[in-house]
Amino acid sequence: METKPVITCLKTLLIVYSFVFWITGAILLAVGVWGKLMLGPYISLIADNSTNAPYVLIGTGTVIIVFGLFGCFATCRGSPWMLKLYAMFLSLVFLAELVAGISGFVFRHEIKGTFHRTYTDAVLNYNAEDEASRAVDNLQHKLRCCGVYNYTSWFGSVYYPSNGIPASCCVNSSDCNPEDLRNTTLAPSKVYHQGCYELVTSFMETNMAIIAGVTFGIAFSQLIGMLLACCLSRIITANQYEMV
Repeated sequence: METKPVITCLKTLLIVYSFVFWITGAILLAVGVWGKLMLGPYISLIADNSTNAPYVLIGTGTVIIVFGLFGCFATCRGSPWMLKLYAMFLSLVFLAELVAGISGFVFRHEIKGTFHRTYTDAVLNYNAEDEASRAVDNLQHKLRCCGVYNYTSWFGSVYYPSNGIPASCCVNSSDCNPEDLRNTTLAPSKVYHQGCYELVTSFMETNMAIIAGVTFGIAFSQLIGMLLACCLSRIITANQYEMV
């Protein structure tokens, strides 16, 4: 088989791969920005302290975009050392994604425990004004749930004695008033009975296999790029091929 057609084929495949890799970086960047702008309050409920997850996604996405462009440039240029550098970067991304995927799967119970602790604290210290309280309201309203396990979780909160159960627990907001929500007899007929903790953790358990599969799939896709970059670099070096 002639060398030039092989190199051309490898270059085409690697450019296509690098473009797809660049797209994944753009997606990570977009998700990071969206997470910072839209999910900040929710993230505060699943972490003891403010998490840097959105910034990690933004930084990772930016780096992948830069190296995706670098991979296209290295491929078009036909530079062996650039291709080796690109393969090295892909190997680092592969290892990072593999570790992240395994850690998320192994420590999923710790994540659930952290969510339980921080969400319980947010309910007990609810004041309807701070960021954590607004996150609780949004979660209860959107998931149609109330409290940690059920509406009785609110009986121990500092908010309940003077204000009752928060209005975000109401099944029908037009049929809820503070007096009813403070009444232990009437309140159960006005609010959701499903607890938020069970809904969130059930979703995590149900989708954990899918999330892990997607993570590992993306991680192992880096091996394709590594193989293409290394093969192209070796063939170019062996045949002293230079693209004019």
